[in-house]
Amino acid sequence: MSSMDPIEDLSPAALDAFDDIIDVRSPSEFADDHVPGAINLPVLDDAQRAEVGTIYVQQSAFLARRIGAAYVSRNISRALETTLSDRPPGYRPLVYCWRGGMRSRAMALVLSSIGWRVGVVRDGYKCWRREVTTGLHADEASLPVILIDGQTGTAKTRILDALAGLGAQVIDLEGRAVHRGSAFGAFADRPQPPQKRFESGLWDAVRRFDLSRPIYLEAESNRVGRLRVPARLWRAMKSAPRIVVSAPLEARAGHILATYPDVTASRAAILAAIDQLQPMHARNVIEDWRALAAAGEDAALVRDLISRHYDPLYSRSRLRGAAGSVIAELSLPGLSDTDIKIAAERVLSIRPKAGHSPARMIR
Repeated sequence: MSSMDPIEDLSPAALDAFDDIIDVRSPSEFADDHVPGAINLPVLDDAQRAEVGTIYVQQSAFLARRIGAAYVSRNISRALETTLSDRPPGYRPLVYCWRGGMRSRAMALVLSSIGWRVGVVRDGYKCWRREVTTGLHADEASLPVILIDGQTGTAKTRILDALAGLGAQVIDLEGRAVHRGSAFGAFADRPQPPQKRFESGLWDAVRRFDLSRPIYLEAESNRVGRLRVPARLWRAMKSAPRIVVSAPLEARAGHILATYPDVTASRAAILAAIDQLQPMHARNVIEDWRALAAAGEDAALVRDLISRHYDPLYSRSRLRGAAGSVIAELSLPGLSDTDIKIAAERVLSIRPKAGHSPARMIR
């Protein structure tokens, strides 16, 4: 083989054969999405890429290539003097750009001239995006999903974490979407990722799973904040068996207060979230909630929101058909760490039968 190998296989095993995956696209392209685990060593930054493109269109291709080559040379040199300065003689990097063109070839040529054996992704990022789109949208093969369902505040995410700790296959949609799935769910200091990056992370998880074993997810709608659940995963979720968790109101309210400290720390954030509920409630109800928020009565506000908004909303959802797929119900006495651990152990003991057998209560 030559010191620059064209690569089309982006399976986990194939990628693991490389020491680094190097994305040479601009920082904004990298931020939008990238192969999971890649590092960004741009051969043209955003400003340089825009400048070269403008010169190409408005002046001449020759001038654009000459100026671009100077930028590319400096940026590759900087990468060799910094990020790549400690790489050993046997180093094996995999390089890609947008579609396997000049940017990745320029980086690969220099790295291979050092003596490193370099892989170059044929078709670049577009090759990865095709795999994600096929795996999460076009592929109609079923996924063995089991949903953890239950009313607001029943610590479903903590149960998923406990399941993962016990070796179960878990997808935390809210964690990956950086959103807690309600009007109050946005994080003040962490924006949601772009849709493509959200999907890349999901596909990288799904393709590593053993599909003969269950995959546990929290029951969600087809959107988590502004992000859409990909079609293949959503199809599996709509038909998946559910394990429903319940807990006392006080425990649920306490869990929510502990889970949303960034929201309760900001009166403006609470009021803005309450305002999002206006289309669903009478004016006097919204004013009651606004008054509790303004007075700092967070515990009373959470209890009232659960009782007057979230529990009725959940009940309506169950009436629309979710109840038909319930295979077990877990009634928890509280939401302590011990309660969560016991709940996770009980979840692992439940296996759906063909046709989803009727629900059984587990206390």
